[in-house]
Amino acid sequence: MKVDPRGQRFAAFLTSIVLLAVLLTGSWALLAAQAVVFAIGVLFGLRHHPYGLVFARLVRPRLGPPAELEDEAPPRFAQGVGLAFALVGVAGYSLGATWLGITATAFALGAAFLNAAFSFCLGCEMFLIIKRVTPKKKFS
Repeated sequence: MKVDPRGQRFAAFLTSIVLLAVLLTGSWALLAAQAVVFAIGVLFGLRHHPYGLVFARLVRPRLGPPAELEDEAPPRFAQGVGLAFALVGVAGYSLGATWLGITATAFALGAAFLNAAFSFCLGCEMFLIIKRVTPKKKFS
């Protein structure tokens, strides 16, 4: 499946706002809500991602068609990485290890901001590196 890369930047922008709010408030519940957003993208695909739905219905019609589409797999993997950091952050905040919550949230925010501001998807790059170094199975 192919996706509009502008939608990924839009989602990263909204994610950055949420994660910044988490850092400012220390709210594990808000971080848990963001984890659910990540999980929806991982489990059901980016077309069902809440931020992607907002982009598709409200933003994309005003922009026109994209110059190109990209494969869904790398950004979907990136959502999984974000989910992992969000879950670690929720555990940290909710169990009293605030330093862990702050650290995990800050890492997730850094990655989201890179995508939102510079269109550099760190999780996507990780996906591509893993794909390159993983041996391919040969069928006989």
